Amino acid sequence: MTTPSSPADLTIVPIETPTLGDRSYLVHDGDVAFVVDPQRDIDRVTDLLAEHGVRLTHVLETHIHNDYVTGGFALARATGAAYLVNAADDVSFERTPISDGDVVEVGDRMRLTALATPGHTFTHLSYALRDLGPEADSPRRDVGVFSGGSLLFGATGRPDLLGPEHTDELVRHQHASAHRLAELLPDDAGVFPTHGFGSFCSATQSDATSSTIGREKQANPVLTQDEETYVRELLAGLGAWPAYYAHMAPANAAGPAAPDLSPPALADATDLRRRIEAGEWVVDLRNRTVFAAGHAAGTLNFGLDGSFATYLGWLVPWGTPITLLGETAEDVAEAQRELVRIGIDRPAAHATGGPEDWSTRAPVSFPTATFADLAQVRHHRDVVVLDVRRADEHAAGAIDGAENVPLHELWNRIDEVPAGEVWVHCASGYRASIAASVLHARGRTTVAVDDSFADAAAAGLDLVGPES
Repeated sequence: MTTPSSPADLTIVPIETPTLGDRSYLVHDGDVAFVVDPQRDIDRVTDLLAEHGVRLTHVLETHIHNDYVTGGFALARATGAAYLVNAADDVSFERTPISDGDVVEVGDRMRLTALATPGHTFTHLSYALRDLGPEADSPRRDVGVFSGGSLLFGATGRPDLLGPEHTDELVRHQHASAHRLAELLPDDAGVFPTHGFGSFCSATQSDATSSTIGREKQANPVLTQDEETYVRELLAGLGAWPAYYAHMAPANAAGPAAPDLSPPALADATDLRRRIEAGEWVVDLRNRTVFAAGHAAGTLNFGLDGSFATYLGWLVPWGTPITLLGETAEDVAEAQRELVRIGIDRPAAHATGGPEDWSTRAPVSFPTATFADLAQVRHHRDVVVLDVRRADEHAAGAIDGAENVPLHELWNRIDEVPAGEVWVHCASGYRASIAASVLHARGRTTVAVDDSFADAAAAGLDLVGPES
C-alpha cells in the first residue's frame, strides 16, 4: 500500500492479489477516487474506500480480462460510480464507453487520458494520469500510466491468449504500444501494470515491485530491442496458460455480479465419501507435508500456501462440483475468495477439522522425500520418475530417464504414467504434491519429492538438457 509523500500528493494504493499475480489500483485525492481493474471480491475495495474516507466516482477497465473475473461491474453498481469500458468491446451491459484520446476528469485534480495500447488484446487501453495540483496555479505533473497488460515491469502482457491466428499481429501491436507509452510519458512517470507479478498473463516475470518509464526504457526488452528481435524472443519463450482462462472473457463480457461468499453447506464424513465416489472433487486445503502424512482417501491436495486457485482452476474439469476441506472456517473462506476470482462461485460443500473428521475409515498417507533420497533409491531398484513441470521447464533441464507429464495435463493423461512406484517431482514441491494426491487417489504407489530441483544435480542425479 502506498501513501502520499506529502499532503499535496495523490494517493495510489495497489491492491495485491499475489496468488493470481495481479494488482488493482485505488487512486484518490483525499476526496474522490477511481479504481483500475478491480478483482471480483469488491469488499476489499469498499473497505479501502471507507478506510481512506473517499468517494468512488469511476471504475476503469484496461481490457476484458482473460485471467480473472472482474469486480468492475459489481463495484460500479454498488457505489454508483461510472463504469468505463472500451467502446469497441462487445459487452452485454450498460457502460460508459471510452476510446483512445478520451479525457476523464476525476474531481478537480485527477485527469485520465485513455490511450489505445493493443497487444494483450486488440481493444486494450492504458490510462495516463496527470495531477493538476491542489491549487489553481499548481504545476501539472504526469504521475504515471495504468498499463494493464501492456507495458509491465521488464516484460509485456502475453499476446497469444486470443488464439494462434491472432498472435503474430498482437505481438507486433504490443511492441508498438509500449513504444507509444515511452514516447508520450516522461521518464519519471510511474508504470502501474495489472499483470506481471506471477500472472500467466505476463509473457515473462520480473521481481521488481515498482518502476518508471525511464527504468523500462533501460531494461525492458520491448523498449531495448528492435521489433523483430522482440517478436522472435517473446514468442519462443511462451509456455502454457491455465485452461480456465477460456471462461474468463465471456464471464467479463456478461457483467459478472458480486460473489456470494457465505459458507457453503456443511458435509459430514458419509457425505464426503458419497461425493468422492460420485466423481466430485473433494479438495484438502492443508499444507502438502501434513496432507502426505494423513488424509481422507480419494481427496486431492491443493494447499492454500501455494497458487491454489491457479492450479485447481487449471486441472478441474470445468463445472465439476468442488468440496473444500480446511482446518478452520477461515481456511475455507480464504479458498472461496480465491475461487470466485476465477469464476468458481459456489463450492458444493465444506468441512473443517482434520482427516479423522472427514472419513469413516483411518486416514491414508504416502511418503515424501528429497532428491538425495531419489538418487539413493535408484541405486537398488527401478522406480518411475515423473516430472510434472511444464514441457519447457523439462526441456531446459531434466533428470535422465524421467517421464514428463505436465501437471496441468495429468488428469487427462494419468493412464500414460508407467506402472510401478512413482516418484513425482516439480521445481519446489507444490505441484508434485498435487500430482501425488491425484495419483494416490487413483490407487498408485506414490512418493512426493518435496525438494528444490536446483539441488537435484548435487544430490547425485544425472541431468540432461541445455541448462543441466
